[in-house]
Amino acid sequence: MDGSVVPDVRRRLPGRGAWLHFDLECLRNAERRRAFSRAFKVQGALDVASLREHVERQQGNLASGQPRGQQATRKQVDPS
Repeated sequence: MDGSVVPDVRRRLPGRGAWLHFDLECLRNAERRRAFSRAFKVQGALDVASLREHVERQQGNLASGQPRGQQATRKQVDPS
């Protein structure tokens, strides 16, 4: 494991997952509370840069009026 949290858009990656709303405030709260480390049962901080980019992109899509798919509500992420 390289210590980074990645979005599992297709919900097919192996390992533990965690749910997160497409909301940067929700992501900030999860980071502040160290929720990813607890959810993935790992020690220390995890890199959420790729997850942050994904959430920002999704928020931009929702704000621009692009249609929202069923998967747009919640995504599972995997720390691998």
